[in-house]
Amino acid sequence: MEISSTHHHRYYVFLICFIAAIGGFLFGFDTAVISGALPFVVKRFDFDAIMEGWFVSSAIFGCIIGVIISGKLSDKIGRKKVMVISAGLFFLSAVGSMFAMNISELISFRLVGGIGIGVASMICPLYISETAPARFRGTMVALYQLAITIGILAAYFSNAYLLKIAQTSHFAGWLQFVFVDDCWRAMIGIGLLPSLLFWAGLVFVPESPRWLIQKNKIESARHILQKIDSDNAQKEVNQIQQSVTKHEGVLKELFSPSYQRPLLIGLVLPFLSQVSGINAVIYYGPSILDKAGFTLGDAFGGQVSIGIVNVLFTFVAIFKVDKWGRKPLLIWGVLLAFLALLFIGILFSLDYTQGYWILGAILVFIGSFAFSFGPVCFIIISEIFPNNIRAEAVSLATLSLWIGNFFVGQLTPIMLKSETLGPSVTFWIFAGMCLPALWLSIKRIPETKGKTLEEIEKYWQTTKF
Repeated sequence: MEISSTHHHRYYVFLICFIAAIGGFLFGFDTAVISGALPFVVKRFDFDAIMEGWFVSSAIFGCIIGVIISGKLSDKIGRKKVMVISAGLFFLSAVGSMFAMNISELISFRLVGGIGIGVASMICPLYISETAPARFRGTMVALYQLAITIGILAAYFSNAYLLKIAQTSHFAGWLQFVFVDDCWRAMIGIGLLPSLLFWAGLVFVPESPRWLIQKNKIESARHILQKIDSDNAQKEVNQIQQSVTKHEGVLKELFSPSYQRPLLIGLVLPFLSQVSGINAVIYYGPSILDKAGFTLGDAFGGQVSIGIVNVLFTFVAIFKVDKWGRKPLLIWGVLLAFLALLFIGILFSLDYTQGYWILGAILVFIGSFAFSFGPVCFIIISEIFPNNIRAEAVSLATLSLWIGNFFVGQLTPIMLKSETLGPSVTFWIFAGMCLPALWLSIKRIPETKGKTLEEIEKYWQTTKF
């Protein structure tokens, strides 16, 4: 019976974390779907490089808004309700973008979708970290990153399939308009399906027990913790209550000497993860591969290869992050990413970009990112902050991530098309951004595997900067 009970608890934890991770799927899908739609939108509206960058970055600007509001909102109304809001914003963005008739409407709905992404990128890993038991918390949070990579891959397959339909099919009425004449509309609009799935799944998800204890709803929290881990439920309740009553719960506490180090990690690591160039490859993959000599059809095929590698190597983090730890994955992944980016820049500088060398180097970079920067960054920022201010602190850390993402999205097309910089210098800049991340991983980030959130909180109070 004990084994059966343990399996039941794990199944329940996996189910609720899996549903929360669908927010990551929407994040990945909405982010990557632009890579396929972008060439057609640019042609349809005759964008220059600056307008192309703004079209991509408008959603990222929305993400920044979403992250800013999500911390206080989730503290006020709860983690679950904020996830529901996120699903609704995704749905509205997909439908609105599909039927947008001018640039203003299109960018407005991309902005709405960006707010949804920003909210999901903060609240979903936070919810998972507050719900999953310490012994496999890293694995559960890594599910969120896996969902992002599956969403990216699904967007690539979806884009390629819809492009094929546009090239070979004929419809009547609005179907012709959406699927053939402007196939980018179908590429973006199909995101309404997973948003509805996320919305429906959230019916089965309980509120975060740590949020409930913050609101003095002890019995409700104990009931949920009994379902998650009956053996340690009362111990968890006691630890969380002690943590909640010990601290003021105001954001200024994060700037106290005890939390200077987690603040440094939380602000710098997410930013560096983005300026390493990951989303330059996600957003502008077809453009980069086109410069490498691939045709548009081949470029989409290359994007699918990128997506498959992204998914497969995320499984390394899922299976090993709670065994090997956060630090080893981060250090080796960042080092390999640096070497791959350096090599990509060399290939472009030597004009040795015909064939599959460039694609292979990009795949090494993607694989390195997928088992390190991608999942481990979300794991770390969701577990290093104290209970009472975790939501707002994670909001700050995620804001840093999206600010880095915004600059990459806005500047990459300009750098790629620049006569002074071009692809080679662009990738060398991305490589240089990996070096401070490597230093941070070695010197400042502690190992947190197997520790409860409350034990991590105590660690900062007894450790010097």
